[in-house]
Amino acid sequence: MNTLNLIRQQLDESITSKQNLLQLSETIVQAGELLANCIQRGNKILCCGNGGSASDAQHFAAELVGRYVKERPGMPAICLNTDTSALTAIGNDYGYDQVFARQIQALGQANDVLLAITTSGNSENIIRAIEAAHIKQMQVLVLTGKGGGRLKDYLLPSDLQLCVPSNTTSRIQEAHIFMIHCFCEVIDYVCMQQNI
Repeated sequence: MNTLNLIRQQLDESITSKQNLLQLSETIVQAGELLANCIQRGNKILCCGNGGSASDAQHFAAELVGRYVKERPGMPAICLNTDTSALTAIGNDYGYDQVFARQIQALGQANDVLLAITTSGNSENIIRAIEAAHIKQMQVLVLTGKGGGRLKDYLLPSDLQLCVPSNTTSRIQEAHIFMIHCFCEVIDYVCMQQNI
């Protein structure tokens, strides 16, 4: 296989993975409305992930605090994986599995939303974050792949999971960023209808 064929194969896989999201379209809308409703009632969104998923969480928060496409007031979103002092202090004192849970204990309030992103669904610090969010009576939205991993056993019936039907990390990450952009579209649409 030469490099041109390699890239064409990657494009074909990427297109197929996006087409597979059609089966999740209703849940994507439901998730976007969950996030929009959170903002409308005056609550905030806390988001987190590791590695590429950390970048996706940061990207989402930036789209809300700044803007997505249309000019509008900033919206309350905090990315929990961007504060290196908090991450290293909590990691050092309590362990890396607590880096998000501890921040949720400090910042989370009832009816806030946790957006947790993990391609595998097996990240221990994400599982602990979900548990902390439940204690705080927060709603939980998770983006996963690879069948949902271990964290699906920690979700409540009121939680939402969007599991990309793929086992390839790069395809899952591409789908996650697409879904994040869909959330932003729904949030802007709903909130601008309400003049928020």
